[in-house]
Amino acid sequence: MNVDASTLLIDGPWRHQFVPANGARFHVAIAGPDDNDAPLVVLLHPMPEFWWAWRHQLPVLAAAGYRVAAMDLRGTGASDKPPHGYDVPTLARDVAGLVRSLGADRAVVVGTGTGGEIAWAMPAIAPDVTAAIAVLGCPHPLQARAEPLGSLRLRAARHIAYFQLPSLPERAMASSDLVVRLLREWGARGWTTPEIEDTYRQAARVPFAAHSAMERSRWLVRSAPRVDGQRYLGALRAAPAVPVLQLHGGEDGCRPAATAAASGRLLARLGAGYRFELIPDAGHFLAEEAPDRVNALLLSWLREAAPAVSP
Repeated sequence: MNVDASTLLIDGPWRHQFVPANGARFHVAIAGPDDNDAPLVVLLHPMPEFWWAWRHQLPVLAAAGYRVAAMDLRGTGASDKPPHGYDVPTLARDVAGLVRSLGADRAVVVGTGTGGEIAWAMPAIAPDVTAAIAVLGCPHPLQARAEPLGSLRLRAARHIAYFQLPSLPERAMASSDLVVRLLREWGARGWTTPEIEDTYRQAARVPFAAHSAMERSRWLVRSAPRVDGQRYLGALRAAPAVPVLQLHGGEDGCRPAATAAASGRLLARLGAGYRFELIPDAGHFLAEEAPDRVNALLLSWLREAAPAVSP
């Protein structure tokens, strides 16, 4: 049964806003000062989630003086769901357009999982608007492609291969138990609740949301040998250095911590300022599984990367 996207505009200590960017309209949940003096932090959710994944971070970062925008990516939640544009460069340009539409010159971009892949791309695709990036549960794309066999857990690799099939994974997301399986298998044991599982299950039933999620995954796989994929990797290699915080869960059921930690050696060669933190008892969905630890690490890093005006 289809779900109306308006049901995902969940109330809380934030405000919902629709913002034009890069030829589409995006939903964001915003918290913090309603002016352009406060540093902007943009939060990008993972698959199979939507903006609500950042519900624990929005009020905490806002209380520290940041203007925080948790974005529904293209094709997700209450954002537009056009039939194309699910490649990482376009998704990064969506974020850049959102930053400008919110009246900011630059932003710190924080992403988890597939949102983390977009965050990694921001200095390459949109250097003018990217002040710093924080990435949760996602190795650097160049590192992942250098170690293709080690960058995914076996069960996760099987899921990614399944996502390449036409139609079947969309139906499994919208009508079967695929969303709940991903949440349970990629996260640490026992982290979900019936409310969490039902909320994300409903999000997958918004028309075209499941297809859009699959299209993001398909581009990451299918672009690898193509010209557009090679151009993307070339842009990553030439990206300017920005401050980077990388967080990874020791129980991540999607991406092994060892491959993620190896990103530090790559970034050292690229000349980026870098900090890596392992959260041992958490899985792939760090912002929800270990919110207090994630909030503390983000705030401590942000004080140096993008100091806030006193709230």
